[in-house]
Amino acid sequence: MQGILSSWFVQGMVKATADMWLKGWDERNGGNISLRLLDEEVRPYQGDFTPQPRRVELSQPAVELANCWFLVTGSGKFFRNVQLDPADSLALLRVSEDGHAYSIHWGLSHGGLPTSELASHFQSHCVRKTLTDGADRVIMHCHATHLIALSYVLELDAASFTRLLWEGSTECLVVFPHGVGIVPWMVPGTDGIGEQTARQMRSHTLVLWPFHGIFASGPSLDDAFGLIDTAEKSAQVLVKVLSMGGMRQTISTPQLIALGKRFEVTPWQAALDAERAL
Repeated sequence: MQGILSSWFVQGMVKATADMWLKGWDERNGGNISLRLLDEEVRPYQGDFTPQPRRVELSQPAVELANCWFLVTGSGKFFRNVQLDPADSLALLRVSEDGHAYSIHWGLSHGGLPTSELASHFQSHCVRKTLTDGADRVIMHCHATHLIALSYVLELDAASFTRLLWEGSTECLVVFPHGVGIVPWMVPGTDGIGEQTARQMRSHTLVLWPFHGIFASGPSLDDAFGLIDTAEKSAQVLVKVLSMGGMRQTISTPQLIALGKRFEVTPWQAALDAERAL
């Protein structure tokens, strides 16, 4: 029987972290990912589990995630090194029955803890799991360069920021019709930023952390990666447009509405109504 290193979820995490590093989104130990797994997906690999799982108390209870399994990146681990040693860079953990703690069953072979943003991930998982009836299983955070750059020069209003991203690349409205939420700058790795992000996740699958990075949610690693990649591509276009003096023409509101109808998505009305700022 193949071991856990050959499982689709470990291999998927290896690919996602490598791709994100190659994009330039995850310098040093920047970025973190969590993937919720089902019992039947984990069960075949129990032979690889540690006989004495480490139990760690959560700073915020996650009752909605009780008994759920997660594969997460480790705190202080470099994305560029996950492919070299997944067993040290990743952690397979299970939330306790009461949702107040978790136990590490595999990974972090040289010690350590899951990502310092685990509380933020779990708070967003709670929201997205409920909203999507369990369909969304991934939370992904990275330091996407051009989205960060735009947070310094654009008004930090979610509707107008979304509108510009929709105009920056035609596919954006189709890929994230609910727009991009924005939280105020906050100290990372705290319950506070997790609470603010989770609140935005009630309405959006992308949440911008100004001057820091982006949070995304999706059913799979590819979906979450694709959300960020699409928004970041538009942000890159907008940075170039700004450097050339701003927009002279763009996608109009009627055209955006027509785009939504063609691909059977309902665009966020506030973003449709927002005035262009470039």
